[in-house]
Amino acid sequence: MLEPTDKGEDNGPGDLPPIPGKRYFTIGEVSELCSVKPHVLRYWEQEFPQLKPVKRRGNRRYYQRHDVLMVRQIRNLLYEQGFTIGGARLQLSGEGAKNDLSQTHQILRQMRAELEDVLQLLRR
Repeated sequence: MLEPTDKGEDNGPGDLPPIPGKRYFTIGEVSELCSVKPHVLRYWEQEFPQLKPVKRRGNRRYYQRHDVLMVRQIRNLLYEQGFTIGGARLQLSGEGAKNDLSQTHQILRQMRAELEDVLQLLRR
């Protein structure tokens, strides 16, 4: 069994909390949901064109659900699969993204689990 590293990294995506059913998330909320510090999120916005949070008054960032899922995917590529920034960028935008269905399946499994939890709450 894998042990967490001494850097405080998670064992896998299953360790991340479920994404609440909100429309917008602040950078602090995304930071907690994805176990990534806010300054890292701001850096990733510069490096990954797919990550574009909405900016409102005072240049405040508001992430949508698809942005949170993208951050989790970037985090997985960099921290767990060992890609470099450039390699992760290629994986997300090029042929690698088409061939890598495991990420899509992972996201779908998480969404299904969240929907099943909601269904259980509605049945009570």
